[in-house]
Amino acid sequence: MPFAITMPKLSPTMEEGTIAKWHVLEGDLVKSGQVLIEVATDKANLEYQALDGGYIRKILVEENQSAKVNDPIAIIAETLDESIENILLDQKVSTPVEPEPVAQSEELPTEKPTAPASASYPAPQFTPEPPLQRYQFPTWKEETSYVKASPLAKKMAQEEGLDLYSVQGTGPGGTVVAKDLSFAQKNALHSFAKKAAPTTTPGSYKEVAPTSMRKVIGKRLQESKSFIPHFYIHQDVNVSSLVAIRKELKDMDVKLTVNDFVVRAAALSLKQHPVVNSGYNSVEQKIIYFQTVDISVAVTLPEGLITPIIRHADYKTIGQLSLEMKQLAQKAKQGKLQPEEYQGGSFTISNLGMFGVSDFVAVINPPQSAILAVSGIEERPVVKNGKIWPAHMMRLSLSADHRVVDGMDGAKFIKTVQKFLENPSVLLL
Repeated sequence: MPFAITMPKLSPTMEEGTIAKWHVLEGDLVKSGQVLIEVATDKANLEYQALDGGYIRKILVEENQSAKVNDPIAIIAETLDESIENILLDQKVSTPVEPEPVAQSEELPTEKPTAPASASYPAPQFTPEPPLQRYQFPTWKEETSYVKASPLAKKMAQEEGLDLYSVQGTGPGGTVVAKDLSFAQKNALHSFAKKAAPTTTPGSYKEVAPTSMRKVIGKRLQESKSFIPHFYIHQDVNVSSLVAIRKELKDMDVKLTVNDFVVRAAALSLKQHPVVNSGYNSVEQKIIYFQTVDISVAVTLPEGLITPIIRHADYKTIGQLSLEMKQLAQKAKQGKLQPEEYQGGSFTISNLGMFGVSDFVAVINPPQSAILAVSGIEERPVVKNGKIWPAHMMRLSLSADHRVVDGMDGAKFIKTVQKFLENPSVLLL
């Protein structure tokens, strides 16, 4: 009897998946346990195996197409000549269609966004963004690049290397005359000199459907900022000793990143301040006290963001943390993380220091109650014992859920992290 294979739910947050690869073709005989597809979920690429055997009679969702969870993606039958018409009629496939780029300004219908549901709090009222209209101006025309100038002004500008585009003419009809050249810039200094006129209409845009991962990120973080009462604590850390010890280790072919030290410092600090190693169950209105220190570390991917987890981080040396983080980051970029490698976690670290940012705050990753944002290292003057000294400074920003963590708890935690990072030799033990 023919039956449909449906899009499996491969992660708790998955609502739809994209077929990254079919491992079988129409007409192939598959056996129970054989890998059928590779699905790009909101977290990673995961393989899905056949539960029952049979012939692949019809593939309903091709590679790089998406389907919602439990929507049919293929039809299997016991034989190749068995009719599947009834199955095709019964099934409803809801494969999203990629929107076409908008060529002209059109009045698009406004659609009231649905506020995220919550079992604990009423949904907030969101003000919808304006429709995409009046973004483009099809009647706009680029002004001519011709500059009206007197013959004498043109000759003087050519001889002296002056840019006629950089001066406003005071002659008849805006003509540039010789006396105007005293305000003209040199050709080399005027960045807009003789550039080709743009051909794209101002306000042009195109719409692209977000990836499954990006949809989940947007939904979860909107809910986080809507329902979680965030508060923030900032702390500048003098990491001059850390910079020096990293250089010493590098000279001995031991390569540790700043993030390795931050993860180690955070793990030991969470051990001392377990109230920060916590979460909140908004459905049952209960505080979650995690019994293990499992640190999620944000990794940026082309499709979005994922947070692989270092389990029992407080029990691992900095060398073990460094190696495990490299392996997890590599698997994340390859889309090969297993669910147990990114689901869960008691605390998150988001590091943008490699981009040289001076300061930023992060959004809490529920149900966790806190996240640590790590900025870049900057050389700055500091006052010590009444004297000014050069130092390598780094800013930490803790975002915490005030339903669980009080300001005093957050302050004690971040000061402990500071103490560890300013005395990095302790982190090597």
